[in-house]
Amino acid sequence: MTRRVLLVVHTGREQNLRTAEKVAGRLLDAGIEVRALAGEADELRDSACEVARPDENPAVGTELVLVLGGDGTLLRAAELARPAGVPLFGVNLGRVGFLAGADSDALDEAIAAVVESRYHVEERMTLEVTATLNGDQVASTWALNEASVEKSSRERILDVVVEVDGHPVSAFGCDGVLCSTPTGSTAYAFSAGGPVVWPDVQALLVVPSNAHALFAGPLVVSRDSLVAMEIDQHGHHAVLCCDGQRQFDLPPGARVEVVGGSTPIRLVRLHDTSFTDRLVRKFELPVQGWRGPAK
Repeated sequence: MTRRVLLVVHTGREQNLRTAEKVAGRLLDAGIEVRALAGEADELRDSACEVARPDENPAVGTELVLVLGGDGTLLRAAELARPAGVPLFGVNLGRVGFLAGADSDALDEAIAAVVESRYHVEERMTLEVTATLNGDQVASTWALNEASVEKSSRERILDVVVEVDGHPVSAFGCDGVLCSTPTGSTAYAFSAGGPVVWPDVQALLVVPSNAHALFAGPLVVSRDSLVAMEIDQHGHHAVLCCDGQRQFDLPPGARVEVVGGSTPIRLVRLHDTSFTDRLVRKFELPVQGWRGPAK
């Protein structure tokens, strides 16, 4: 049976392209067909990659999507992997790379693991997001990290009511409100003051951004809850943005509903490393003085 991998690359750096050429060559030498996206494949020298367009479900028929880049590249690749139900294996060529399964210094080990089908796969919950205006749907999308409702103009204030399971919680003016998965708790939600949530916790985070209110701290609710954000009908336009990839205009009076998604994202890990260890390593947290459990 033919083995095939979809290669997704951050092509903005020359070094990334040379790394992608090396990776493609090693996979091809191992008898694994390599598929690359149109536009990216054109920048790979002497490439024997099969070329596919992003709108042709390029991950269908592959065993995994191999991502060379940072978290932004992996989130872009997640749009391709999700409908095909195949795992995402990110090799971090960026900065933090929290979603990546391996760092650049483990590239050789990562490629060997792909060739030998020797890696771990974990499922991460997603969000399903719907926006309506007067009962008419204006957007339907999803997110792995977060769905954010934000003001559309820097000089404006977004007036919003936050609701959980059909009950209003609080109304305030703010820069925006994020609804995040545990996976996204280390991304935008963390920057906005939200807590870090371990990825095996099944929960939704609601994190206001620069809210003008006394009760506007982060909320952690059940993954089965329905979180809604209603924009003041007499207010200003807003923007719905999911994972920094999909953006929709929201008129005054729009309502955004977020629930736990039915289709998870499958992430490849090179080693079965604990989230705690990854957190300490990626954020370079000080743990000096730790002596471990008593013997």
